Amino acid sequence: MASVPRLESDASVDAVEAALRDAGCVVVERLAPTGQIDRLADDLEPFLAATAAGADEFTGLNTRRTGSLLARSREFWPLAAHPLVLSTLDRVLGDHATSYQLHLTQVIEIGAGEPAQLVHRDQWAFDFFPFPAGFEVECHTMWAMDDFTEENGATRVIPGSHRWEDKLRMTEGDTVPATMPKGSVLLYLGSLYHGGGANRSTAARRGVNVGYTLSWLRQEENQYLACPPEVARDLPEDLARLAGYRRGAYALGYYGDLHDPYDAVRGEHPADAPSFSTAP
Repeated sequence: MASVPRLESDASVDAVEAALRDAGCVVVERLAPTGQIDRLADDLEPFLAATAAGADEFTGLNTRRTGSLLARSREFWPLAAHPLVLSTLDRVLGDHATSYQLHLTQVIEIGAGEPAQLVHRDQWAFDFFPFPAGFEVECHTMWAMDDFTEENGATRVIPGSHRWEDKLRMTEGDTVPATMPKGSVLLYLGSLYHGGGANRSTAARRGVNVGYTLSWLRQEENQYLACPPEVARDLPEDLARLAGYRRGAYALGYYGDLHDPYDAVRGEHPADAPSFSTAP
């Protein structure tokens, strides 16, 4: 079984892109300062504590998934828009689409004793649509809030499996753990076979999962509810547009009479904007 490619935090976008295209996954070690990760954890602690465990074996009966991260912590913003990540996505996703957008934002906390997740492809979320092989429609990052070890449930991947046929049924034994120190990030394609690892330790393991997808596909996490305009107004403009407040292509995503959706974020309401009036 091939190992997960590993790069240092000063890696070039060329190196990250090459590893991602070749193996479908790559770890960049210690890319985020541990202090930032700790502040993010502090911000999210009340929300994590209030999050219920999953409702089935796939989401994890002892796993908690806490979303709406753009609205809940400014410490998350630099992760969502990290320059190395976005520069890589500009090539891996942006080479065959007008733009891409945030797909989901969540902390995944795998509790002690949780078994391994079903091995899957994230792009199956699009109703199992058979995208052409090699046509990548999404890419994910997993930022380590704790050291990721094989014992505590590090994400498990099958390097190179982004080239395999679809709808295969793989097992934990077919995978390898993407171990990495706190502050590191795993990038992996939506076509890569992977799954959360079994947590055989005595403590929970936390990671920040941020997904990105082509702008003409529906987001897994509804960002317009998770981060509505009155909240998105506080975001840097590039990040608000990344969340989905922009056109996804020539005529996709406008509002009213062909207005730019970012106008609504800025609080601009043109005279011909929609209203609740019944008058013509």
